[in-house]
Amino acid sequence: MTALVLGAAIGVLLGLLGGGGSILAVPALVYGAGLPLSAAIPASLLVVGISSATAALPRLRDVRWRIAAVVGGAGAAAAVGGAALGRLLPDQAIMLGFAALMVAAGARMLAGDVPSGGACALPGGGVDWRACLPKSAAAGAAVGVLTGLFGVGGGFLVIPALVLGLGLPMAAAVGTSLVIVAVNAAAGFAVHAGDAALDVGVVGGFTGAAIAGSLAAARLAPRIDAARLRRWFALFVFAVAAFVTVRTLLFPAALAS
Repeated sequence: MTALVLGAAIGVLLGLLGGGGSILAVPALVYGAGLPLSAAIPASLLVVGISSATAALPRLRDVRWRIAAVVGGAGAAAAVGGAALGRLLPDQAIMLGFAALMVAAGARMLAGDVPSGGACALPGGGVDWRACLPKSAAAGAAVGVLTGLFGVGGGFLVIPALVLGLGLPMAAAVGTSLVIVAVNAAAGFAVHAGDAALDVGVVGGFTGAAIAGSLAAARLAPRIDAARLRRWFALFVFAVAAFVTVRTLLFPAALAS
């Protein structure tokens, strides 16, 4: 029941905001569903990848596929490296780094919508690839490392990069971001899949609830005050980051239980 409730909540946030909800998947699986960190990260990547792909379905007309291929391809390659790096770090260091990432995500949400336009945008609505291909690949690689290391989608970083850097309108940035997140998560999961046995019941219930939540929320998104939701969610993310920090410092052994 806990996995169903938490999975549905994360799916709803993905569907409404196009990203950000996945930042709660690992804490939910570790502290809510009771999975060890070694199993929570691949389980999170599975949930994030499937729910992001599902949330992208109603937005396929908005997806800029060439941009998704460039940024997602760089991210997928970097996710493999991020997963390899995660194997070299102790669980406590990963969770403390994850808490810091949550604070950064919350701050990004509080900053509100990013302004339209960008240095790479052409007057006709295209992208100046000659000037901005390296920047796009670098942004995708940075998000990919975070995906492989922490099991997050990174949509809270991808969307500003697409809007500010490449000049995509918000609707296109959200749809494209969901595709990029799905690609990165798939690459990260492929590397992490053998790290620990996954609890099929918990992960299946969590994933199914996230899919249902993301589909329902994507249809409701135009009617919701996303800015207000983002502000409240950011404050909640700060609280969860504080909880994760305290639990990690006081009970580090629980991450491996």
